[in-house]
Amino acid sequence: MKAVITVIGKDTVGILAGVSGVCAEYGANVVEVTQSVMQDMFAMIMMVDITSCTVPFKELTEKLKAMGEKFGVMVHVTHEELFNTMYRV
Repeated sequence: MKAVITVIGKDTVGILAGVSGVCAEYGANVVEVTQSVMQDMFAMIMMVDITSCTVPFKELTEKLKAMGEKFGVMVHVTHEELFNTMYRV
């Protein structure tokens, strides 16, 4: 099982570390990540393997959103199956 994490907001030090830290704390393994900084805006998409996650998906989502609030960015977590269904052509 995988999930897609998207983060968007004003760039600040520690966003990537914050997201990956929450993932590590709860056993979600970062599989792939891409990020860009355009002027002062931060955008990131991260694929994580949640197979060995130690908390339910909903709780992981809440923890990541709370971390995002701390940094002033929006964090969205989508289960891979839903993400694939939403973006099929």
